[in-house]
Amino acid sequence: MTSKRELPSKESAVFKNLLKTYEHRQYKKGLKLADSILKKFPEHGETLAMKGLFLNNLAKKEEGYEYVKKGLRYDLTSHICWHVYGLLHRADKNYEEAAKCYTHALKYNKNDIHILRDFALLQTQMRQYDALIETRTQLLQQRPTNPPFWIGLAVANQLAGKPDKALAVLTSHEESDIGSKIEHSELLMYHNSLLEEMGDYKAAIEHLAKVEDKVMDKRALREKRAFFQDKLGQKDEAEKAYWNLIAENPHDRAYVKSLLELKESKRADALRFLTEVHDKYPKSKAVEDLMLQYAEGEKFNVKVDAVLQNALRKGVPSVFASMKKYYGNAAKHDAIEKLVLGYRESLEKNSTFSSSSDEKEPPTALLWTLYFIAQHYDYHQQYDKALETIRAAIEHTPTVVELYMTKARILKHQGEIQRAVKVMNSARELDLQDRFINSKCAKYMLRANQVDEAEKTLALFTRKDVSVIQDLTDMQCQWFNLEEGYAYLRQKEYGMALKRFHTIEKIFDDIYDDQFDFHTYCMRKMTLRAYVSLLRYEDHIRDHPYYLKAAKGAVEAYLAIADKPSSTNGTDESGMSEAEKKKARSKARKAELKAQKTNEAKKEEPKKQETKQTPVDQDPAGEKYLNTKTPLEDAMKFIKPLQQLAPNMIDTHAFAFEVYIRQKQWVLAIRCLLKTAEIDKSHPSFQVNVDRFKKAVEAAAPLDPNIQKIIDLQMAKL
Repeated sequence: MTSKRELPSKESAVFKNLLKTYEHRQYKKGLKLADSILKKFPEHGETLAMKGLFLNNLAKKEEGYEYVKKGLRYDLTSHICWHVYGLLHRADKNYEEAAKCYTHALKYNKNDIHILRDFALLQTQMRQYDALIETRTQLLQQRPTNPPFWIGLAVANQLAGKPDKALAVLTSHEESDIGSKIEHSELLMYHNSLLEEMGDYKAAIEHLAKVEDKVMDKRALREKRAFFQDKLGQKDEAEKAYWNLIAENPHDRAYVKSLLELKESKRADALRFLTEVHDKYPKSKAVEDLMLQYAEGEKFNVKVDAVLQNALRKGVPSVFASMKKYYGNAAKHDAIEKLVLGYRESLEKNSTFSSSSDEKEPPTALLWTLYFIAQHYDYHQQYDKALETIRAAIEHTPTVVELYMTKARILKHQGEIQRAVKVMNSARELDLQDRFINSKCAKYMLRANQVDEAEKTLALFTRKDVSVIQDLTDMQCQWFNLEEGYAYLRQKEYGMALKRFHTIEKIFDDIYDDQFDFHTYCMRKMTLRAYVSLLRYEDHIRDHPYYLKAAKGAVEAYLAIADKPSSTNGTDESGMSEAEKKKARSKARKAELKAQKTNEAKKEEPKKQETKQTPVDQDPAGEKYLNTKTPLEDAMKFIKPLQQLAPNMIDTHAFAFEVYIRQKQWVLAIRCLLKTAEIDKSHPSFQVNVDRFKKAVEAAAPLDPNIQKIIDLQMAKL
């Protein structure tokens, strides 16, 4: 193997140059150099592997893999070949295989700095923090003066839950030369964050005093100092610090709340204090909001009266959204209702907010009062009164877009989605340049299952060189994919529905994969606090409501496919009359022909246009998902993240139960019932599923005695 690997001095120099071209991303030049070596030495494994790497980076993936595998066959003990193979897997987001390749590469060259560095990035991505500490330690031993290596070791220890060890590494190296003042400042604040994470607030506040002159982020320093002073019981110093922060930014609710908590006041004292703050900073909405939260009785009535009159006089459309949070308190709710209804009566009679006032209000004051009252009635599901009020507002001023949007929302809540779409479209036509209203209208169309109309509406604002779907997918427009997925699901077009839900899944995969570039960037730029925050956020990214909703829709679709195998046209024909079946088949055939023509047209485009690399949808009708042979296993791919991230959601266990009972995994199914009982035993689905489980177990009898014993024990708990 070694004799084959050794090249004559001329070719050896060319090979070294070839490695440099990869580092400088000169892939075409590197390919030429590789070919020049392979002409004389066609079985040189490392050159074959490098050629495969260049081809892979030139968008010739399959050919690239062939050359790398060929190179490995000729030189199985080459660390370069294994490293290159790992790079290919990493580019394909196949991190487990990439890690195996790096492990092989390190067997044959355990001190190679490039392999160790790439392996460290991979371990961070895979959250293998204990192994990461070992790799980072090896890197530091290789280059003890390289700042990213010792900072990397400190971060690895912190991520592994060892902030004390991270601090020890940082302390021994932080006096090294680390670049600009900003980078040094960030490093010092990172040091301080480690002390905070250890709970050593005394050391943290002392450290802040020591490094204050070197820290550039003065606001963060002042915030941390106030926080530490509060934790250490230094109330007077903390109070002074928070007053200074409020003076800098009186609109930050967190500062005011921290100062309020510091005073540990009773409600009446808290209100007096907030009034004092508001007198100093009368434009602060944060303080105004807190005053309304703490005020009671007549004091609340007086304050909310002033706030409402000011907002309605100015024409603030969001005033109801900021007021409805007080509706949980019956007295505050009644006070607001009484005031706004009184405003309407007085404005209609005298153009004033109250009969005792002589100050005439602008005509728009009545308009926004009607707008508020309509939303108030809608909130209480008094839809007839809400519609009557919003009609009065439209008659008053028929050109305000928000009025039509609210009318559409009321109709939607009333269950009249088709009428709601027409009204929302009227709102859109009032302002054709407004993208938000355009999107809102499209969303209502999708709720009414008007998929084609929604796509045409959205096309007014998307790029013209690609399809609407492609543009919205490229822009990671999640609300659209969710709404269109559910529109197809309601129409029992499961293939298309799953296509949209899997798009959401891919977006979350991409968000997770995109952090890879930050593993090196943040070490270099010293943005360590933000970096650690990012990694911790990414760890639970799939508990986002968009993912939860997509998972729910995907599981519903897969269960429907498992229960009712679809016909070749991709629709569920159960429960349809013959006429409806014919109509559905005709629609599916038309969609298939349209997709076929689109693909043929794209294939016939001239080669010049191919340089634009416009993506072609290989599965426009979602046939791949519809024709799956393992729908239950595919459904579990969505359910498993929910079991980890949303274990307190009944739907998580309800969907898992549906899969397990179909798979006849009785123990897992009853475990789902137990979880549901823990959350809410009175939930309507619970008793239904218990009865279904009993019948399914009886039908499957006799069971294995051990399984039957477990079932009997668990059923006793239920």
